[in-house]
Amino acid sequence: MFRCSIGRSSDFVKAIGNGTRLGLQCSARSVSYVLGIETSCDDTGIAIVDTSGNVKANVLESQQEFHTRYGGIIPPRAQDLHRARIQSAYQRCLEEANLHPEELAAIAVTTRPGLPLSLLVGLRFARQLARRLQKPLLPVHHMEAHALQARMEHPDAIPFPFLCLLVSGGHCQLAMVHGPGRLTLLGQTLDDAPGEAFDKIARRLRLYILPEYRLWNGGRAIEHAARLSRNPLAYEFPLPLSQQRNCNFSFAGIKNNSFRAIRKQERTERMPPDGIISNYGDFCAGLLRAVSRHLMHRTQRALEYCLQPQVGFFGDSQPTLVVSGGVANNDTIFANIQHLAGQYGCRSFRPSKRYCSDNGVMIAWHGVEQLLQDGDSSLRFDYDKVDIQGSAGFAASCEDKVAEAAIKCKWIQPLA
Repeated sequence: MFRCSIGRSSDFVKAIGNGTRLGLQCSARSVSYVLGIETSCDDTGIAIVDTSGNVKANVLESQQEFHTRYGGIIPPRAQDLHRARIQSAYQRCLEEANLHPEELAAIAVTTRPGLPLSLLVGLRFARQLARRLQKPLLPVHHMEAHALQARMEHPDAIPFPFLCLLVSGGHCQLAMVHGPGRLTLLGQTLDDAPGEAFDKIARRLRLYILPEYRLWNGGRAIEHAARLSRNPLAYEFPLPLSQQRNCNFSFAGIKNNSFRAIRKQERTERMPPDGIISNYGDFCAGLLRAVSRHLMHRTQRALEYCLQPQVGFFGDSQPTLVVSGGVANNDTIFANIQHLAGQYGCRSFRPSKRYCSDNGVMIAWHGVEQLLQDGDSSLRFDYDKVDIQGSAGFAASCEDKVAEAAIKCKWIQPLA
């Protein structure tokens, strides 16, 4: 395969600008490489992706085992672990890709949103690398990268625009995606994110007592435990925001209801402090159904809003829905969202499971998308002007318009 070494110039953009794959296919002679660096939370991810969407290398250093012991992420320790691992992850990435640093065309790095202490490690490393190699530095919005990831694997099936449900440990958002840097928010969580709620509920349920779940995150443990259920309707959960005809989410009520239900069952069974309720599988199955139902309802309203003739979001093309973020790994949740989309003739996609959670691949791919969309204007050599943001929204919002539309839906029910 032809490799090109691009210096401080617009040659890279010219090289790929004639492609057609993505609508953006690049020829073999125009392939270039983008390095992606992800340190927004507790995973150190570094990857190299070429402009045809091929992953040349993907290195991920997870801190989950460390933080699980303490019941949550400790930002200063997360920063220390990023610092200790980022250089070796970078070297391993180059070795895996069989590339020299000079062959990289650009450096993409997560700058927002995320834990500030963690973001700083990635940005400083990327800034130093870009300055030394004289390569453009591309700042990446973490949630945008999640939204665009599926396009790398399904380039012809997911044209712009599309609707995206972003579900993770720190976010829950519905957005219309027109391109990198061009997302319009339809709704977002008003309190907890679903992954955060899963982690807190799993810890209160004490699933970590069971050896098979000791090192798993809450969402994964709950999904697995739900398969043991004999009566998924044994527990009742509230339907959040049922009177509000918008696309916002709320998981605090489900979380608090879960705590009360667990405490009640523990008292009934006279459970010792280090015990777990006997029908934890039923509880997890009911919880998954409740979360799926809430996500389905808000996504259904978003679909109906986007399909309105006066909104005309999808135009004449077939509607497309992408589910992304760490919680998209959950097969029960994705199956329910897929079922919902099918009722509207809407295609549904999610990234491969290895790319749903935080990783460097999605950051590198976002960099490729930036370059393909913006051309020379995306090339940044003013390294010191690139900075981090702990919190960051999208370019536009039509949350108020969704609320004003007050769409009443005939709800699609979750799968049995």
